[in-house]
Amino acid sequence: MSIADVVAMLGAIATFLFGMSTMTDGLEKLSSGRLENVLERLTSNVFKGVLLGAVVTGLIQSSAATTVMCVGFVNAGIMKLSQTVGIIMGANIGTTVTAQLLSLGDISSDNLLLTLLKPAFLGPILAAVGILFYMFIKGGRKRTIGQIVLGLGLLFIGMKTMENAVAPLQAMPEFQSLFVAFSNPVLGVMVGALVTALIQSSSASVGILQAVSTTGIVSFNIAMPLIMGQNIGTCITALLSAIGASKNAKRTAALHLSFNIIGTIVFMALLYGGNALFHFPFWENVMDRGSIANLHLGFNLGCTVLLLPFHKQLVRLVEHLVPGDTDERELSVLDDRFLASPSLALEKAHDAVVQMGDFARDNLKLSVELIKRFDAKKLERLNETETALDKLEGLLDNYLVKLTDRALTSEESMKVSELLHTLSDFERIGDYAVNVSESAVILHERGIAFSVQAQAELDGLTDAVIETMDKTMACYETRQRYLAIQVEPLEEVVDLIADDLKNRHVERLKDGECTIELGTQFLELLINLERISDHCSNVALRIVRQTASKDDIVRIDSHAYMRELHHGSDREFDQLFQQYRDKYYVPIEEETR
Repeated sequence: MSIADVVAMLGAIATFLFGMSTMTDGLEKLSSGRLENVLERLTSNVFKGVLLGAVVTGLIQSSAATTVMCVGFVNAGIMKLSQTVGIIMGANIGTTVTAQLLSLGDISSDNLLLTLLKPAFLGPILAAVGILFYMFIKGGRKRTIGQIVLGLGLLFIGMKTMENAVAPLQAMPEFQSLFVAFSNPVLGVMVGALVTALIQSSSASVGILQAVSTTGIVSFNIAMPLIMGQNIGTCITALLSAIGASKNAKRTAALHLSFNIIGTIVFMALLYGGNALFHFPFWENVMDRGSIANLHLGFNLGCTVLLLPFHKQLVRLVEHLVPGDTDERELSVLDDRFLASPSLALEKAHDAVVQMGDFARDNLKLSVELIKRFDAKKLERLNETETALDKLEGLLDNYLVKLTDRALTSEESMKVSELLHTLSDFERIGDYAVNVSESAVILHERGIAFSVQAQAELDGLTDAVIETMDKTMACYETRQRYLAIQVEPLEEVVDLIADDLKNRHVERLKDGECTIELGTQFLELLINLERISDHCSNVALRIVRQTASKDDIVRIDSHAYMRELHHGSDREFDQLFQQYRDKYYVPIEEETR
């Protein structure tokens, strides 16, 4: 084999891989997010998932892309881990379409139509048509279709060029010896996995194997372990995408890898054990492009059939492989079909806003726990909940905007406005809880801690803020006025404590009893906790307004109502304020004297 042949081989591989990449990118563009929506919605059972995964992957020609979608959906809280099992299994089946297309090169007939279907003839035609669309049409679906056609053409051209480049290898004893070594199943699997991991496409690596098969030295016992390894190697993309993602997102990537490894182990045991006992007559049969494509399809179908009944066990396996407790956040269902009935849609939206508040409250409590004692698992749970909260906020916002396009009564319009404001308050509370957790991370990473006195003061404040949040959620969920009016006096006590603690901490800084670094974090915590209580006040005030009579001052002028409360003209407010002051502020004074 000459230098020219080696260069031609490298160019052929480059053309083939570029064609694969171009076609896949075009197919993904053409989907315009629709395939993602299909994946998200149509996964009610594992059998539907298999079919869906196969169809979607067959359309976009990338099992890695399908799996990465699943990782992203799980990370965002849209899908459960269990919903991805079928899709991942189906993705392995769908990715075999490319190999079937490439097997058209085995067609041998004098029929003009069949001859035109051979990649050697079809490739240049597709590339020429595709480049015309791609170069001379600006934007739009036609240009994307041109990209797909161009990619498919380059795929076929690269395939034919590879076949021509490897033809001289047929006569080389060294090459034959090398390939014979791949009949060792362990070595074959490792090589197949490594090559596929490098090019990040099992379809492409199978295509390369199909090109090499034209030398006539690829037998069944050589091709089988390579194909098994290719299935394992393609998992690298999903594994990379799961870096920094949630625990269940990591488990989704691990599920893809586990499925392929288990399938490989089972098939190796069956095939090699069976051959040792029965000496299969096809064991050393020479494989062509078509038989390799069929072997690829058969292997993936077989793995799915064998392991589909054990899909629940696969989920439990990856939960053990990626240990830790994960509070899986299920988001409220906001079905567009409810929009036809605004009252029902508003009820569903209210339930979703309540869920947002619950998420925010959970994260507030977690962040406070992290300040007292840092725990990486709790931090991970907090981040997962924040992701779910942000996702739900986006869904709700879009849902309520759609609802405003309907014929709403004035009361329903007011309700939409209230929901939009409240979801914004809960989202901000979640953000401030994250800020508190970030302070906890800084304290942990720098190995510093507050003094006993400062921590005692902070504990008193956080207890008051948590009760404020609890009362806010209680009044919002039940819409009880008597609960709502308890929030503002408690919020006022939180402000009183925060202001006092700021002054005390400044004095400690002046006296050199606290470092600048600790002082900064302490003041940041006070600011974030105080703002959480402010947003709680906003939510409670809306409930007070909604439950008040039409002539009540809170309905007419809420600012005037708040001024009256804070200037001592409301006896109930004063009593509640004194009660909460005695509960939270007085103990802090006594402990820190």
